[in-house]
Amino acid sequence: MRSKRELTELLGAVDLFSRCSRAELKTVTRHVETVRLEPGVELTRQDDPGDAFYVILDGHAQVTVNGEMADTLGPGQYFGELALLDGEPRAATVTSHTDLEVAVLGVRMFRTLLREFPDLSTQLLAGLAGALRRARGQAG
Repeated sequence: MRSKRELTELLGAVDLFSRCSRAELKTVTRHVETVRLEPGVELTRQDDPGDAFYVILDGHAQVTVNGEMADTLGPGQYFGELALLDGEPRAATVTSHTDLEVAVLGVRMFRTLLREFPDLSTQLLAGLAGALRRARGQAG
């Protein structure tokens, strides 16, 4: 199990949290739960309601959309934020591909943190804009 200090450092290296102050990172760390999973565990299922946001701390996960492999995620990457922001069903299924350690933040706390820390909201929007630009570039 990781110490809170180590978890704070890891979360601070994640793009989403990189602009947060040390105090903000400590607050986020207090509200996340770390979970270890074996390969083959479904973390999210496409079309299900979103109830949590995930940051990969160690290992890799596969992303499938409509049953087709779409991406592989690794340490420092995150997923689940879209369903929490817009209340729409999950856009993809994410399954652990290797032994996986994730930090999990539930929907209520996720929304509270976005309200309390405007920098987090700004960083999330910048990350989403970057993902949209990359998706558009890949599409044509």
